[in-house]
Amino acid sequence: MSEGTTRRTVLGGAAAAAGMAATAPAQAQGAVTGQGSGTVAIRDPRSKYTSTPFPEQKQTWPALQSKMTPVPDCGEKTYRGSGRLAGRKALVTGGDSGIGRAAAIAFAREGADVAINYYPTEEPDAREVKSLIEAAGRKAVLLPADIRTERACTKLVADAVRALGGLDLLVNNAAYQQSKEDISQISDDQFVRTFETNIFAIFRISKAAIPSMPPGSVIINTGSVNSYDPGEELLDYASTKGAILIFTKGLAKQLAKKGIRVNMVAPGPIWTPLQVAGGQLPGKLGEFGQDTPLGRAGQPAELAPLYVMLASDEASFSTGTAVGAHGGKGNP
Repeated sequence: MSEGTTRRTVLGGAAAAAGMAATAPAQAQGAVTGQGSGTVAIRDPRSKYTSTPFPEQKQTWPALQSKMTPVPDCGEKTYRGSGRLAGRKALVTGGDSGIGRAAAIAFAREGADVAINYYPTEEPDAREVKSLIEAAGRKAVLLPADIRTERACTKLVADAVRALGGLDLLVNNAAYQQSKEDISQISDDQFVRTFETNIFAIFRISKAAIPSMPPGSVIINTGSVNSYDPGEELLDYASTKGAILIFTKGLAKQLAKKGIRVNMVAPGPIWTPLQVAGGQLPGKLGEFGQDTPLGRAGQPAELAPLYVMLASDEASFSTGTAVGAHGGKGNP
């Protein structure tokens, strides 16, 4: 099989799966025609969510999603599952808000029990996710922890395995992002914290989890458009995202021998708490996502179907891959 054919197959599968999983949001928002036949009207992606510039706002890191204006859409009211992950046991880091929250909600509504990790001060957002998971009839486990140390990562995995009765889905999503115009403004403390959170933790959590993961398990890492096209104001953050891409590809080759798949989702500008807690330069929040070909930033709910697709057995031949969601700008 040629490289071109492989890429078309993977991305085509992602688009098809995303289309299926996105049916519910369209229905919930009144975009249905011919309800009896199950036909869903197509929607213009440029206007599915607001393209109005976001108002300037700032919160102390790590920020609470519930205090953002507007509050991000993580599929709380729209995502409907179809049993694609029935009986699975998932651990999602950064699962209280943003992309991790969207994945956790979708996993639960697809039939998985879900443990979420989050920074301790994010407890209010985490409690909301717990309620949403339980409302889907699944087990929810809250595991607050600062994952910047090996000990914390090892304990996190052990706690998740014990509480869930096993582990076969791992989403490494937690991240730290601070924008700086020049390398001279990046303190050594910031540089170290970014690497500890974004790539050291992924290595440590994956290493701790793998012995408990049976064949058929899946690891999904959250990369970024910065894995391919680094933003000049995100030098340290983008460097970790490049590392995540290579880590994903290398680990996938190793774990293929164990029957465990490893993939990456590469988001572009997505409206999450990262952006209001130092992720954007002062005064620039109104420009966030405006330069994408679709003319807007994405919402976490738009990524949830990609995580579900990669986690499901339907994507059983996809490993070592990266799937993008960037509004038409960037790679892959």
